[in-house]
Order: sequence, then structure tokens, then C-alpha cells
Amino acid sequence: MALLVALTVLASLACRTASAAAGADFTLTGLDLHDGKLVQTGSTYYLYGTEYGCGFTWGQAGTPWCGFGVSTSTDKVTWSAATILFSPHDIDSWTGTTWTVECGSTGAGCFNPRMIQRTGWGADDGSWLLWFNAPADYNRSGANAYYALSCTGPAGPCGSPHKPSLSVCGGNGDFDVLTRTGAGPVLLCTQADQTLSSEQLDQWGTDGTGAGANDLAGLTAVESPSAYHDTAHDLWIMTYSDPNCGYCSGDGTGYATATSPLGPWTAPANSGVSAPATGRRDLSATSCGGQPRAVSFVDGRPYQGIDLWNGSLDETAAPVHFEQLVYTAPSPAAAPWQPFRPWTCD
Repeated sequence: MALLVALTVLASLACRTASAAAGADFTLTGLDLHDGKLVQTGSTYYLYGTEYGCGFTWGQAGTPWCGFGVSTSTDKVTWSAATILFSPHDIDSWTGTTWTVECGSTGAGCFNPRMIQRTGWGADDGSWLLWFNAPADYNRSGANAYYALSCTGPAGPCGSPHKPSLSVCGGNGDFDVLTRTGAGPVLLCTQADQTLSSEQLDQWGTDGTGAGANDLAGLTAVESPSAYHDTAHDLWIMTYSDPNCGYCSGDGTGYATATSPLGPWTAPANSGVSAPATGRRDLSATSCGGQPRAVSFVDGRPYQGIDLWNGSLDETAAPVHFEQLVYTAPSPAAAPWQPFRPWTCD
């Protein structure tokens, strides 16, 4: 009996150790930071996002634009008050207007702040760059919607806006910038027709090289692509919002795989009479009641960022959830389909 108790205790300890090693999913509340990403530098976590608290209302002409904020933490529990990465009253040198006008005058907004560091690739000078999209540029003139700003550090401030020269990602949608050691970054973007594309960036991470691809994985009616390299399977895993939907609560998280971030990408196909196209490619049907955004690396592990939208145009109080991504590979034929470790919420 004593031996059985001892073995039970050891098993319990082993489970707790395995659980701790796998990482814990977490939700951040009370931070007016949305559609962003979490970046870890040393022991400090930086959460970036679009702010709504000043009254920004998507789709409303003349709305104020609140800017992009960043909050920091050393334990993912206590977070600093958010600070602005650059003033909404600064000048967008490409249009000659303020960011308030650029992002608010038509109600198109500016979204998806993506902070990257030029380390281990390209010029390798340690500089920080902030990318984001301003859909009004595309809506107004057909120009790509993207900007890259130079930053003095991961918490800003940022300035010297640059309109990237892009040959493939010429649209206006949600995006992510993938960095990789020894090779230039790759821009994953959503086109105006809600398909996905990729474009290799140059050694500075500020312009495209023209290399890339359109119609990734043959997907349509999707948005918010992001990706990470799964070292255990030596595969790139791309996630996306399936389908595209503004402020949706309960949108699917789809996935596709490739051996390179430039593709070709493949999404699992479904089979059967009148089978839904998303049946096997969605790793979560409802994304924990929110909408997937970017993949962030936290303590060395990939997490899917999810905006838990509140169902209104005022998303100031909407939480952000981070769910760990653990790829286990597709199941064989006639076996339960489970290519990822099940999420703690669905």
C-alpha cells in the first residue's frame, strides 16, 4: 500500500512537471491593446496593440484615432500602463497628413502593430522596426496599406515612417512579419479579395524583394495570417482567421503547413458528400469565443493570440487570450483527427 501511495505521488509530481514544462495558457484583461502581438526580450514581455479608449470607432468617418500602445511585464500578471509608440498627431510623410487624419478621417483605421528586431538576419544591427497597416491608402489610391517605422527600442518611440516597396503584398489587410535567423523576414498578408500572399523582405526588413506567392494554400474568405517554425517537425505552421470577419466572437482558427514561409502552403482538405471545407483545416472551430490574430513566442513556445471581442464597435475592454500551439501532426486515415494538442477552451 505504501508503495502504491509513493508511486501515485511520483506520478502526480511528474504530471505537474510536464504541465509546467508545456506552458500555461493565459488571458490578459484591463489592457486597451488589441490586434497586436506579444514580444519577449530577455525577462521582459512587451504587449502591443491598437487602442480604442479615446473613442475610435471603426467605419465611422471622422473618428478619432488613439494610436498604438505597448505595455510591459516581467511575470505576465502585472502589466504597466500602456504608453503610445508614436503620437497620432505626428505626420505621415507619405500622405503629408497626421496619423489622426490617415487612420481616422475615413474610419478605415490603422491596425496590427508588429514590432520586429533586426537581429540574426539582414543588416543584423539590433534595430527595432514597427510595421502596421493603414487601409485608407489602398482604399484611396490602390497603394499598399503598409508602413515601417524605426524605433529607438522595443517600447518606442517610433518615427521616420517609410512606405514599403512591395510587389506581391499590395493589398490592405491584416498581416504578420516572420523573422528567421540567417534569412530575411517574410511578410504574410491578406489581400483585398481575402486571399493570402507572402513576400520576402530585404536585408533591412523595410521593402519587398519581389519574391513571394499569391493564393496561399488556395484559401479564400480568410484573414489575419501568422506563422511559426515548428522545430520538432521542421515545418512552418500558418494560422489564420477562418473566415474573415470584423470583430467576430467565435471565429475559427485555420491552419496550413509548409517547409518554407514562402511556401508552397497546404491546408488539410475535407472529404465526403457536402463536407464543409473548414472541417479539417480548423484547429479550433470557435477560437475560445474570439478571433485569432498573430502567433507570439512566449518563453520559447508558440502561442496563438486571440482577441476576445465584446460584440460592439467599442472594443476598449476586450481581453486578449493566448493559447499554446502544440502541433502533433495529422492523424492517419480512419483515426480521430487531432493535429494539435486540444485547446483548453474551444
